[in-house]
Amino acid sequence: MKSIFTSRQVIIPCIATIGLGILGFWASVSAKPQTPPSFTKVENPGEFKLEGKGEPSVLNQKEKLPGRRVILGSDDRIPMTSRDYPWSAIGKIEGIGADGGGYSCTGTLITEDVVLTNAHCVVNPETRKVSQAIAFEPNLVNSIVKSKNDIAYATNVHYGTDFKNGDLADYANDWAILKLNKPIGKKYGYLGWKSLPSSRLVGDTKKFALVGYSGDFPNPKKKGYETLTAGESMTAGVHLGCSILRHQDNLLYHNCDTNHGASGGAIISNIKGKYYIFALHSGSNEVNGLLLNRAVEMSRLDEWLQRN
Repeated sequence: MKSIFTSRQVIIPCIATIGLGILGFWASVSAKPQTPPSFTKVENPGEFKLEGKGEPSVLNQKEKLPGRRVILGSDDRIPMTSRDYPWSAIGKIEGIGADGGGYSCTGTLITEDVVLTNAHCVVNPETRKVSQAIAFEPNLVNSIVKSKNDIAYATNVHYGTDFKNGDLADYANDWAILKLNKPIGKKYGYLGWKSLPSSRLVGDTKKFALVGYSGDFPNPKKKGYETLTAGESMTAGVHLGCSILRHQDNLLYHNCDTNHGASGGAIISNIKGKYYIFALHSGSNEVNGLLLNRAVEMSRLDEWLQRN
């Protein structure tokens, strides 16, 4: 999707377009060609079984941080090669837009069959048209999932905004939840989420991590990534020890390294051994002349649940 320009701000949706062959992806999921299910927007959170939740699963897996490979300049991302929880709950979103073009984002399981991502990974901010189909590839590493049978499709969706205002204010609600056609969270686990006041989140704490399938990472053309031959956005990059630095205009701003394709990536942290999402990466925009990474507050999801 193209960037959106307004008279006062530059809004850059952090979403990566992908090349030809996306339609072949849908057919390759099983031996027999299949049509991905279409999905509809629902208003009732009961459809997603989110009421009273927000707590993570606890799998019998040990945390295993991916090994450090190469730091390129100030880029602190490292390949997310672990198959262990909590990294297993994060995956790549592949979509077909209303215009038939392919794109990719990042999503995170928050229940057995619900994925959290950005609204602009479901709705084109320029045309306000909803995507035709969306698939979720859990724990994609080197373009490989544990089993192709674990690739799930969105059947229902709810998004926090359809970008009707066409300005930065829309992005305060740049979240969406996808109901999947199979409960893969039983196998991969899922993260919880917490809504905390910005006063508790903001600061150079270096206590957060962001995982995203950025289109520029890992780059096999760069020295040090020769073993990651799958190409760009086929293995997630994780920035460990980043911070949420600012709260302004109902948005959070952070210094976690990321790029296009990481839209919908969860900003997570650990509380007493449990992993929670504290913010949702949404893209970048100018703030007082500086280009900063922005994120959505998790209170926005809670507000929708409470209203309904």
